[in-house]
Amino acid sequence: MKRRSALASIGAFSFGIGAKDAVPVEIEREPYKVKKQSLKTDIVVVGGGTAGVIAAIQAGRAGRKVILIENGSQLGGTTTTGGVAFPGIFFAWGKQVIGGIGWELVQEAVALNDDTLPDFSIPHGRHHPRHQVRLNGQLYAMLLEEKCLEAGVQLRFYETPTRLAFQNNTWTVETIGKGTHTEITCQQLIDCTGNGYAAHLAGYKLLREAETQPGTLMFQIGGYDFKSLDLKMIQSRYQEAISKGILVKTDFRNNIVGLLKSEGDNIQHILGADSTTSETHSLANIKGRTALLNTLRFLRTLPGLEKTRIIDMQNETGVRETYRIDGLYKITHEDYVTGKLFDDAVSYSYYPIDVHDENGVVPDHLKEGVVPSVPLRALIPKNSKNFLVAGRCLSSDRLANSALRVQASCMGMGQAAGAAAVLACKLNKTPGEVPMKDLRQLIAEHGGIVPGIA
Repeated sequence: MKRRSALASIGAFSFGIGAKDAVPVEIEREPYKVKKQSLKTDIVVVGGGTAGVIAAIQAGRAGRKVILIENGSQLGGTTTTGGVAFPGIFFAWGKQVIGGIGWELVQEAVALNDDTLPDFSIPHGRHHPRHQVRLNGQLYAMLLEEKCLEAGVQLRFYETPTRLAFQNNTWTVETIGKGTHTEITCQQLIDCTGNGYAAHLAGYKLLREAETQPGTLMFQIGGYDFKSLDLKMIQSRYQEAISKGILVKTDFRNNIVGLLKSEGDNIQHILGADSTTSETHSLANIKGRTALLNTLRFLRTLPGLEKTRIIDMQNETGVRETYRIDGLYKITHEDYVTGKLFDDAVSYSYYPIDVHDENGVVPDHLKEGVVPSVPLRALIPKNSKNFLVAGRCLSSDRLANSALRVQASCMGMGQAAGAAAVLACKLNKTPGEVPMKDLRQLIAEHGGIVPGIA
């Protein structure tokens, strides 16, 4: 009798149970093999974040076969995994300027969680967050997934493109995932990675600042009564800890009182945070968590803060800025702050210039009545064919990008990119050649607000 069978028999006998009732014996199995497969679709969207998921839903609803590749575990990007669950801004000067699929999803998330929309008729003044919509991020992630599936979008989580090739008017996308090696062919490709990653694999030129904006790890703390705290003492002890090298003043914008008052939220700064590669994003995550843990330990040594605790924390550090494409047109700061209306405008953007640095951030608000627009050309890399981008990696200078990168603006350009890819498939053209009238009409048919259309 083999040893394993003998042990099984002894066990069954010892406990007085019949052989037929014995616990099933483990058997050795062949280690899993990487599944290689080939898929064909009309449109591939790389990146299931704020812009990518809207682009995919738009393309799917317009009747095209779509595959959405996301290297994480859920959709929504900054709004969900990043924890910035307060997208905006959809209204400017009392009028809605960004709508469509993104706004539909935001409204549904608000209703399903019994939340309340801001009163957009009341001007936000110098405090634009008043017009940002607070959401349950995880509920929003589930709604995005549901809408993608309803639109016929094939979701491929935990996969990353490793090679892109364009030949005979067709893109080939190779991806690697857990136990998968997939080759996907498609007519049109949309890069919504935020980093221009697919554009890089395709060989297109990318641009980046010498110094990028800091990232933020979103979290919530509690366990104390802010009104009862001795803030002068806390501030003094905080500066002492910085001078001794126990804490770093840039971690929380040198604002310990602000950290305690906001109970976390969007207050941390991680200098050099970079999501371009697995290594750099790992480092950003580690830096964020290390800073938070050190600060938590410090706070718990102070009177009134002994029971401070972490209530919630995101799994990833949110990143504001990495690479942008060198597009057919680069949106400039002047274009943005003057509200230039482009001949090929496909969506609006509305947000103050918002550059973060080691000292914090001081938003530069738009002058009354100004509503910037996004041209299709800024979503198309130079020398490209059948390729679009949407989201923060669009072609723009640093100052303009600091406003264009926010969620509502990314939703608008994501829907425009999805619509442009649909028409390009239908007409067998590259996106820059699609008739602007047809493109604007398609966006509007799906609820989008298009510059130049009443």
